[in-house]
Amino acid sequence: MTIALDATYSLGENLSGVGVYSTRLLHGLAAAHPEQRFLWYYRPHRYLRSFDAPLPANCGRRVLLESWLPGGARLFHGLNQRLPRARLRRAITTFHDLFVLTGDYSTPEFRRRFAAQAHFAAANSDAIIAVSRFTAGQVEQVLGIERSRIHLVPHGTTSYPVEGIARAPVILHVGAIQRRKNVGRLVTAFERLSPPWRLVLAGSFGYGSDEIRRQIEASAARDRIDVLGYVSAAELARWYGRATIFAFPSLDEGFGMPVLEAMAAGVPVLTSDRSALPEVAGDAALLVNPEDTDALARALEELTENETLRADLAARGRVQASQFSWEKAVDETWKIYQRGL
Repeated sequence: MTIALDATYSLGENLSGVGVYSTRLLHGLAAAHPEQRFLWYYRPHRYLRSFDAPLPANCGRRVLLESWLPGGARLFHGLNQRLPRARLRRAITTFHDLFVLTGDYSTPEFRRRFAAQAHFAAANSDAIIAVSRFTAGQVEQVLGIERSRIHLVPHGTTSYPVEGIARAPVILHVGAIQRRKNVGRLVTAFERLSPPWRLVLAGSFGYGSDEIRRQIEASAARDRIDVLGYVSAAELARWYGRATIFAFPSLDEGFGMPVLEAMAAGVPVLTSDRSALPEVAGDAALLVNPEDTDALARALEELTENETLRADLAARGRVQASQFSWEKAVDETWKIYQRGL
């Protein structure tokens, strides 16, 4: 019996959230079920690159074509809300978010392509995995999928080594500099804080980043704003260790991995009161309306001034992050496989 998975997004050094999910799930399943045969499929533009990384002993490598799926797998799992057009015996698709369809966060061309892929995958999946209750609701309402076909399997959290790193007056944001992440309002709110506080932005550049970069360059607090671009895991760990506050006022998230990463690192979190973020943060974060810049600024000021509040949120955050693990995500995914094998 063979299980096939779309491993396309697991390649590369600069992994997105979907890339982290794909990597954790692929290797986690292979390690947890050594008796099982897995086939990792890569779309043509990534297939040759996949040979740079060795596969686990119980895994094989195949090219993923739209019209033909070699290998005779009994089950195919699309890890990023996408399925090939080939005839599949049984299909499962993971949906991470649908913000492309519900907000102005991408180009019209990308939105059309995404919409076609998402609708096809949802309609042709025997089961759908949603990474949050929020995303499950969107799959049901936006794509018209009956709730009985949707299964909740949250992401895990990654713990970075931060022991021995001294905290500094740093407000950290991890995520792409783009419109959806609400970095522009974060910068405006930060400008109300006095030195020595610094704002550190760690992440690549995405949709709408040109406008945000111009805003940063013109900011009165420009000399206290660090724009790092994408950072390595080792550098990210250092920033999680140095940060005193983690600010993540995103407008729309299907999950929000960085929130749990910061919590696991003992950093008090300020995040949005919408989308999946309250669900992921629980009672362990300060929640604000992300479109209210004044509220965001007041929350930042409160965190910079209230050490007791920071300590309380940090303690709660560690507990909240501990409830999410990749091992649990792998186990819950395997249970869904078994229902159809």
